[in-house]
Amino acid sequence: MQRIATRGPSWPLHDLAATRRLEAQALGADPPPPLMQRAGAAVAQLALALAPHAQCIRIVAGVGNNGGDGLEAAIALGCLGKHVEVVRVGPPASVDARAALDRARAAGVAIDPTDPRPLGPQDLAIDALLGLGASRPPEGPIAAAIKDLNALPCPVLAIDLPSGLQPDTGQPLGSACVRATHTLTLLTLKPGLFTGQGRDLAGSVWLDDLQCADVAEAPPSALLHAGTLDLPPRRHAQHKGSFGDVAVIGGAPGMVGAALLAGRAAHAAGAGRVFVQCLADAPPDHDMVRPELMLRHDWLRHQEPTALASATVVAGCGGGDAIRAALPALLAHARRLVLDADALNVIAADEMLQAPLRQRARRGAATVLTPHPLEAARLLELADGSAVQADRLGAARALAERWQCLVLLKGSGSVMAAPGRLPLINASGNAALASAGTGDVLAGWIGGLWAQQPGDTADEVAESAWRSAARAAWLHGAAAEAGSAPVLRAADLVERMAALR
Repeated sequence: MQRIATRGPSWPLHDLAATRRLEAQALGADPPPPLMQRAGAAVAQLALALAPHAQCIRIVAGVGNNGGDGLEAAIALGCLGKHVEVVRVGPPASVDARAALDRARAAGVAIDPTDPRPLGPQDLAIDALLGLGASRPPEGPIAAAIKDLNALPCPVLAIDLPSGLQPDTGQPLGSACVRATHTLTLLTLKPGLFTGQGRDLAGSVWLDDLQCADVAEAPPSALLHAGTLDLPPRRHAQHKGSFGDVAVIGGAPGMVGAALLAGRAAHAAGAGRVFVQCLADAPPDHDMVRPELMLRHDWLRHQEPTALASATVVAGCGGGDAIRAALPALLAHARRLVLDADALNVIAADEMLQAPLRQRARRGAATVLTPHPLEAARLLELADGSAVQADRLGAARALAERWQCLVLLKGSGSVMAAPGRLPLINASGNAALASAGTGDVLAGWIGGLWAQQPGDTADEVAESAWRSAARAAWLHGAAAEAGSAPVLRAADLVERMAALR
């Protein structure tokens, strides 16, 4: 059993269909003890670790195999001397769950007590209602049981998934969904635990593969990216020209700060030189906080196509509609291009810019799109961001295929996708990033990392884009986790990321 941390190795994620196949294989080759008993033992082990001083452990059991796992956990906990109560929402509906109920009764477990103990903060409740068995919004007795679980004063441990959570999308199936303190997911890690609302509803996530060797061989549907802080050392003989140039183009009237934040982030990430072209009518001559940034009123106009191809360009941060005039040249000549914010909105609304964006990959140029859900919806011609949030992995894949770009879909559990690649879900971050300008910092940091990575071939440029975006997203989230403030201001975020890198 392992706790899934935001720092360390990446983890394979398996969707509902893949997990069902692995479950069937495990049941077919079921060595002693049976799979359900192994699941119950794992739940009991974690329950004891989480609530060693619990006076009562209440298991709320559904009618399927998730309920059977809970009954087996009750047996194991009772054998260890814990007071356990099982509250059911109905009779078992599977052979294995009925066998587990018979075993629990024989072991003397209290089933549906007429006078259940009141639970206190030191106690523990276990959600064994639905797990993977949920296919429609919970209703009736199950919805009522979920409501009762969410009202308890003690921690809640969910078995496999918080009941009512869709395992692939991370969205509740309806209005009733368990808010777990911890989730012990069995056999596989499910994508929905780490994106959408899944991170809020699952709490801390633990994994037990139940000694099923087939899990390691099964191809994943996505990866959970849990990064590290390791960076290659800089050699003494290197100089600023060794680490590339970044050009930030944005900062329309009233939004100059967005371009400056992106520029500061690119420089803090390690780029050798950072140019900032602000599109405001009266742009500043310098950044008083970071005078090392080189502000150029007409940087793009003075660039030959070959020079433009050698820089890494971050375009759109606070760009307003003024970014429109810069995009044709950037799409045609910038070999490394990060498009954020208003650059995405302009492209979504302008068919004349869409074909050049799609064609960039064929010419060996690489593009990183960094939309939030509403910008993603515009790029997919959807009415609003809710359709994107309903299936974040699917939306990121669709964006990557439609625009032939690397896409970093921001939000809780940011999703990275690119044509022909396995998607990543970023493991780090929290709501401290819900502040104006943090997206500009992310775009700039991606550009700053990307500029430092050499690469001549199209594959090398695309691979360096992938590495840069993945690392920047993870460090962006790790910086938020490193503080205790509920809100992290964007300028402070740059410094926090610089301290961690």
